[in-house]
Amino acid sequence: MNEIKTVAVIGLGYIGLPTAAILATNGINVIGVDVKPSSVEAINRGEVPFVEPDLATQVAGAVSQGMLKATLDTPAADAYIVAVPTPFKSDKTADLSYIDAAARSLAPQLIGGELVILESTSPPGATQHLADYLVSLRPDLSLDPASRKPLIHVAHCPERVLPGRVMIELVTNDRIVGGLTRAAAELARDLYGVFCQGDMHITDATTAEMAKLVENSYRDVNIAFANELSIISDRLGINVWELIELANHHPRVNILQPGPGVGGHCIAVDPWFIVAAAPENSSLIRQARETNDAKPAWVIDRVAELVQGKSSPTVAALGLAFKANIDDLRESPAVAIVRSLSERLGDVSVLVAEPHVEELPASLKNSSNIKLVAVEDAIAEADVVLLLVDHDVFKLLDRELLHGKQIVDTRGIWR
Repeated sequence: MNEIKTVAVIGLGYIGLPTAAILATNGINVIGVDVKPSSVEAINRGEVPFVEPDLATQVAGAVSQGMLKATLDTPAADAYIVAVPTPFKSDKTADLSYIDAAARSLAPQLIGGELVILESTSPPGATQHLADYLVSLRPDLSLDPASRKPLIHVAHCPERVLPGRVMIELVTNDRIVGGLTRAAAELARDLYGVFCQGDMHITDATTAEMAKLVENSYRDVNIAFANELSIISDRLGINVWELIELANHHPRVNILQPGPGVGGHCIAVDPWFIVAAAPENSSLIRQARETNDAKPAWVIDRVAELVQGKSSPTVAALGLAFKANIDDLRESPAVAIVRSLSERLGDVSVLVAEPHVEELPASLKNSSNIKLVAVEDAIAEADVVLLLVDHDVFKLLDRELLHGKQIVDTRGIWR
């Protein structure tokens, strides 16, 4: 039975804001906290600063009903959900500085009895790190139920949702709940039970952390197999899409689809957390990551071959997002490919068509030979059409537009 009435969600990004909205629409008073004034202002107007189906409706409703508001300062609350970035450093180890900053913001508000949930995808031990840091900031509080000091309860509840389906999967997916103590896990279970219709699986915090990393590493390994197949098939003159389709007719084979690499904040990042935690025992996971990280260079080589000898060639790069039909560019191989093409091929002009964004990301903005244009304009001007993302709008293109063009289709939608 949930007894938490007020929740502060720290970090109003792709996971924090949907979580805040869905709690608020289920009767919890939610204060969202973010470091970006523009995001705070937009949310308080009932607007959403990024694209996610059905999110705008829930945010607008929760704000109008007074159940959701956003602020730059962390308030007092019964529970805190930390949903901040956890990128990796240059050495592929996790950067926990955002978690530490969240801890510093909420520590002064604690009086004892609060639940603190780390929802950010994290390496093994990050939840314990957060808890230890909190009690170092507040030595008058304790994590030990045997202590006479007021307790704080700390748990890890990783998100397991797909961009583009977040508002559905937050409700329907099973949830893993890992507590530093059983009491913390049960408090977190009851809070998420306010909206989660899936099964709730209680475990310890470290196992919960590892479970999320394992899920994404499993997919990364399988994508690496598909990407490696695509390179082998190209060398042997085989259509890899047909090959995979035929192989998948076996009742126990389900090969995933190759692409230009792997992007997003999860699959492209999480396996490195396992590698960093046990480098001597994770050779397969490391090799899969390296295989997928190398795929963009192979795509660039294919384009370079097709424009070789052309004076001032034009490449139409279709898509920048890390997956279809969203505006999320985090760790997107398409962005890296466009940037590398503009740098490597010298006098090339790269016309980017990405229907889900209104401007180029910062990493591409200052390149004089990269422009964001409409898809039809990009194709009309192009010597080479490079399909990077399988957006529906690209699948529905009139194929006559591609007549006479050199094509590199990394997603197999025009095969």
